[in-house]
Amino acid sequence: MLMAHPAVLQNLIDQYEALRILHAEDSSEEVRRRMDDVTYTLCVTTGTRDIDSALAAARHQLAGARAGNESLLTA
Repeated sequence: MLMAHPAVLQNLIDQYEALRILHAEDSSEEVRRRMDDVTYTLCVTTGTRDIDSALAAARHQLAGARAGNESLLTA
């Protein structure tokens, strides 16, 4: 199974968390659409179907990531 680079996962988590805060303050259609896009990408990247599972999987992958791995994708 291909796994996303840790930097990609961290970026997606950061984007989701920022958008979640923004959505609480401004529930505009644009913010909701961006949040949906990041949610979808996290789910696809982690092989999950919901945001809670995607965040848990991404954090688990980050915790197990090897330091110094500079490849874009690992097998």
